[in-house]
Amino acid sequence: MNNKTLVFKIDESNFADTISKAADIIKQGGTVAFPTETVYGLGADALDPVAVRKIFEAKGRPADNPLIVHIASRDSLDIIAKDIPPIAFELMDAFWPGPLTLVLKRTSAVPDITTGGLDTVAVRMPDNPVALALIKVAGTPLAAPSANTSGRPSPTTAEHVISDLSGRIDAVIDGGAVEVGVESTVLDVTSDVPAILRPGGVSLEDIKKYVGEVVIGYTDQAVEEGDVVRSPGMKYTHYSPKTRVVLVEGDGMAVAAKISELIDNYSEKNMRVGLLITDETAEHVSADEMYSLGRRDKPEDAARNLFAGLRYLDERDVDISVSVSVNVNVIIVDGSIKCDGVGVAVLNRLRKAANELIEV
Repeated sequence: MNNKTLVFKIDESNFADTISKAADIIKQGGTVAFPTETVYGLGADALDPVAVRKIFEAKGRPADNPLIVHIASRDSLDIIAKDIPPIAFELMDAFWPGPLTLVLKRTSAVPDITTGGLDTVAVRMPDNPVALALIKVAGTPLAAPSANTSGRPSPTTAEHVISDLSGRIDAVIDGGAVEVGVESTVLDVTSDVPAILRPGGVSLEDIKKYVGEVVIGYTDQAVEEGDVVRSPGMKYTHYSPKTRVVLVEGDGMAVAAKISELIDNYSEKNMRVGLLITDETAEHVSADEMYSLGRRDKPEDAARNLFAGLRYLDERDVDISVSVSVNVNVIIVDGSIKCDGVGVAVLNRLRKAANELIEV
């Protein structure tokens, strides 16, 4: 473990110098958290098993949970992937750089620890100037899962990274808040029919424009212990705050009515309530703490606000632990978001984060 984590606040005036310093840490086998368009990633040399192990140790991440390898140029593909199908190149043309991860056959240059022992490797090219510059100057692909404690809500600001990993990683590049807010879509193209293993920033509808048939290879619950998974985000508890989360899904007015009922029930038990809520539902209910997801019909706003909202409510008085059993605290989440485009990914993350799902 590190005694001190360096924080580099990056802007136009110090861009090249900051990237150079951070890349030197990567070259020396260290770990650097950096912004991408999706969430902040925790990067290390993907081809150095000792460096990659530091990622797992810092996050407390299970060793059988594969990592995504980030590249800045297609020239790097030959190093890490082989037998790449033509459809993969079509998808790269359409979505790279961007929030689409492709699962490909791995080469022997990629160590087992990076892939969770699989014969495949998950690869993407991030759409963020800081990320791309860091990869280029470091001169190596970067293994980079989300830069948070394993299982916690993903980080969308440098402050979230510092809150979770300060003293456990070498450095953080503070590039401000991310744009998308949920992780990349993971698409396995190693079979005849591509399979979405994790919904994310690129929608099923977008992928279908280039791929005739696509199967859904994920569920909204973690798979069973002992099962082999080919993508991050499938096996273990993810995206969860410390505070209990209750997700209410259904039609907008029905959701608002149910949330109002739950608030009354919790209040009778002297429980403090935090709401992660759409703007429409907020017109009908109120609670001790509230954080907006945005409008129901704009899932892209919900994606940007999701993890920040969970963290905000988790860090408020809502999550003060007390010994009196009737005073347990709770976060209620409004699940009336439009399940379209990136909204599919938002609801997937919420279902994985929730301790209880109520459908109305």
